[in-house]
Amino acid sequence: MRDPVKTTYGGAVPQTPDPISEAHRQWSLRWPEHADHMAAVTSVMRAQQLLLSRIEAVLKPYALTFAAYEALRLLAFTRTGTLPMGKMGTRLMVHPASVTNVIGRLEQRGLVGRGPSPDDRRVVLARITPAGRDLAEEATRALNEAGFGLADVPAAEAAGITTALRAVRVSAGDLD
Repeated sequence: MRDPVKTTYGGAVPQTPDPISEAHRQWSLRWPEHADHMAAVTSVMRAQQLLLSRIEAVLKPYALTFAAYEALRLLAFTRTGTLPMGKMGTRLMVHPASVTNVIGRLEQRGLVGRGPSPDDRRVVLARITPAGRDLAEEATRALNEAGFGLADVPAAEAAGITTALRAVRVSAGDLD
């Protein structure tokens, strides 16, 4: 293996082809004041791709996407097993149309049901079924065993990632 080289965004890295490292080098030559930000965003985007791939592989035997798993898990967390569709979108941080699509697919599989709220017929409630609750529990066990795709990252480092990304979320207006 070749000698490691020093980069400003990640310390010593091997001289194996790393597209982000190369992009950082190119940005440093042209726009040095933006190179670290570009590398950070590109790293987050690549990490998201890698983690989603790992998580989807764990969920594949359950025929669940991560979005469908999140919807089931959210419903399973509730005391009554129901939530208004609009509230689900807010809690899952997705567009209402995305919730409608995911709930529709889960409903076709008998994992959730939909119906009007008994308190306000204008409100549509999603309700987890016993089969949906069982599947949510099985999938959660599998994801926990897989460390949510980060099994090889120590818990303290995972907490550090969460803290660092919180600053990004605040900066983007996602949080107060």
